[in-house]
Amino acid sequence: AMSKSAVKISSDLLSNPLCEQEPGFLEMVTAFDTAMKRMDSFNQEKVKRDILPKAPSPPFCRFSSVFPSLNMAVKRREQTLQDYKRLQSKVEKYEEKERTGPVLAKLHQ
Repeated sequence: AMSKSAVKISSDLLSNPLCEQEPGFLEMVTAFDTAMKRMDSFNQEKVKRDILPKAPSPPFCRFSSVFPSLNMAVKRREQTLQDYKRLQSKVEKYEEKERTGPVLAKLHQ
C-alpha cells in the first residue's frame, strides 16, 4: 500500500502544471516517477513470491529461549515504561492544577 501511495504521489506530481513550465523540475519528477514505479513492481514481485515476511519478528524473539535473561530485561523495560507513563500522567495532572503549596510539593516529588 505504501508503494502504491508513492506511485500515486509521483504521478500527481508529474501531472502538475509546474512541470510544463520548468524543464529541470519535469526531469526530476520523471526520474522520481520511474523510480517509484520500479519500486512498486519490485515490491509486488516480492509479495507474489512470498519472500517478504507477513509479520516482522524482532531478532531477540529468536533467541529468547537461548537467553532467558533477555526475556526478563524486556519485561522489566515494559514495566518501567508503564510506570513512567503513569507518573507522567500524574505530573501533567498536577501541572494543570492551581499552583499551591501542597500541589507544588507533590509536583516536585
